Order: sequence, then C-alpha cells, then structure tokens
Amino acid sequence: MENLNNVVLQGRLTRDPEVRYTPSGTPVATLGLAVNNRMKQGDEWKDDPCFIDVVVFGKQAESCGEYLSKGQPVLIEGRLRYRSWEGQDGQKRSKHEVTASRVHFMPKGSRAPGSSGFSGDMSEGEPLDDDDVPF
Repeated sequence: MENLNNVVLQGRLTRDPEVRYTPSGTPVATLGLAVNNRMKQGDEWKDDPCFIDVVVFGKQAESCGEYLSKGQPVLIEGRLRYRSWEGQDGQKRSKHEVTASRVHFMPKGSRAPGSSGFSGDMSEGEPLDDDDVPF
C-alpha cells in the first residue's frame, strides 16, 4: 500500500516570493503562507493563524516571483516534507514545509477556490500567456 501525502492549503502570502536558482539553473521560489482558522470562543471570534513555508520549483517558481506579492491569496497543492540541518551556530534545526506541485493564483479579495476570476493554475510545463496573467 502506498502512503498518501497530499496537502491543499488556501491562504495569503506573508511576504513577497523569493526566487533563487540551483547550481544547475533550476528556479526555486520560497513562499510564506498564512492560513487562518477562525473559531468562536464564547461570544467572540478568535483567529488562529498557521504559518507555513512553501517551496516551488521550475517555471512555476519564476511565475510566482513575477506575479505574486505579499498579501495575495493563493491555493497551494503539494506534499508535506520534513527537513533538518545544522545552523551556522552549530545547533540542529528542523521544520516541516510544503513542496508545491501546483500554485493557483486567486483573485484579490477571494475567499474560496474558484469563487471568481483567474484560477492561476501554473502546473509544471504549462505555458504562461499574457491572457492568463491575473493583473
């Protein structure tokens, strides 16, 4: 039996995407995503945000760097990954992050996937036309 590791998250970017390139030239974008869980406690609504690091590779990474910015809503499809490394101070560090397989650009002000406008599906290998740009 194969293990299942699929993640779908909808939230807003906490910072502008940062695009770098591997030594072989592959684009890699890092995104900060805030996903909010709103719950009622007594008579008040409380926000419980979750902050997630997302890594995007290839043409999608370049598109994210070019067309996305802090505060924009996105829907991320991908898989959860655990990384560990040794910091510059010699301390061991680790974190969970999402490796994106698809990044859907969502219209500003949207709350749910497909609510209106551009879906922004930037799957690997799909060309980006000027008509597809949501801005």
